Amino acid sequence: MSLKQSIESEIKKAMLAKEKDRLRALRSIKSLIMLEETKGGDKGMTEDEELKLLTKAAKQRRDSVEIYQQQNREDLAATELAELEIINEFLPKQLTEEELEAALKEIIAELGAEGPKDMGKVMGAATKKLAGKADGKMISQKVKGLLV
Repeated sequence: MSLKQSIESEIKKAMLAKEKDRLRALRSIKSLIMLEETKGGDKGMTEDEELKLLTKAAKQRRDSVEIYQQQNREDLAATELAELEIINEFLPKQLTEEELEAALKEIIAELGAEGPKDMGKVMGAATKKLAGKADGKMISQKVKGLLV
């Protein structure tokens, strides 16, 4: 089942259960999917494109939460956190710090990276391999720490 179909199915369930917050978040995701599909024509979206779309939506929510918390707007932060939780249901399971570090060490060993000068090479490989499984900021911080 494609992401769009599973979202539509979840929208129906949320409507029947009268879950307004969940329904709003699901409709937001569906809207993003439909916008992206109109850009690409009739071919639809690949799994990779769906994953990128959801990852981008999750990142936007995390950034919004951070801003709202800095401005002491807990009401808005709570709304964004609720939407983020729902988006995360459709994303692959996120790696723990230990799993991320192990995966990055493996990538560094494969590439033969030796220091900070190889950071771009490692980041390129890591973001491709770990797409959707870890946040880009977290990957960057770990790579910096490992390539000292």
